[in-house]
Amino acid sequence: MDTDTAQLGAYLRKHRDRLRPDEVGLGTDGRRRVSGLRRQEVAVLAGISPDYYLRLEQGKDRRPSAQVLDALARAFRLDADGRDYLFRLGGHAAPRRSPGWAQAEPAPTQVGSLTSMVSSWTTTPAYVVDRYQDLVAVNELGRLFLPLACEQGTNMIEAVVDAAALETDAARHEDWDRTIAVMTAALRFHSDPADPRLRVLVASLGGRSRVFRRVWESQEAYPLREGSSPVRVDPFGFLAFRWQTLEVHGGDHFLTSFFGAPGSTAAAAIDFIRARHRVEESLREGAILDA
Repeated sequence: MDTDTAQLGAYLRKHRDRLRPDEVGLGTDGRRRVSGLRRQEVAVLAGISPDYYLRLEQGKDRRPSAQVLDALARAFRLDADGRDYLFRLGGHAAPRRSPGWAQAEPAPTQVGSLTSMVSSWTTTPAYVVDRYQDLVAVNELGRLFLPLACEQGTNMIEAVVDAAALETDAARHEDWDRTIAVMTAALRFHSDPADPRLRVLVASLGGRSRVFRRVWESQEAYPLREGSSPVRVDPFGFLAFRWQTLEVHGGDHFLTSFFGAPGSTAAAAIDFIRARHRVEESLREGAILDA
């Protein structure tokens, strides 16, 4: 069994275990030994033979057809993200989006263009990561805004895990856990299961974070799109900032920006960070001239 087929089998088993018979219109006889669906029930719902479904769970079929994967996605009632991830595990591009990890490695010119672009944004904290959440580019305001060590090449999940481990305020632990959870799901969604880089990263994070380990083992897989995260900005304290993540054309890079609603305290806090930095830069330049 290779890595890809093992991942597919694990994904199928997790979703079979999660789905209750009553959710798909199946009755229960009171003698079930499992809370989820039986393999035969999944096969019936998907319109495939029980023997063939068993082969899929056992990783003995290297490339199921797109029709079979589509039928399984419907049987498991997967959402669009779950369906796309299932297709990728089965070796197919999803009908509505191509798999980011199947693309060629990004050209250096693309990385340079992304760096130049985010650096030119002076009013919005922003950064770019690759499919493994390794930091590719971050602008000056992003460095000042994020409560993390943000250097090129930093793995952002590792940075969040390290920051969470140092958190002394118990009230903030739940926020860190949520951040780790969504980043873990995005890592699984975008990465190549056969890539040695992923295996090393998963082994490292799994040994350091119970949240990462739990979410990774749960087979959760979905991309980052938008949300809200609390960030401490002195002297304002903790404020909720909106964030949005956009996939850069080609599927290899992902741009995240933070913002506050116009007129909000969060928007004022970003303006404050920018103004404070300009003052500090001016003072440093003045000190150099006076030296």
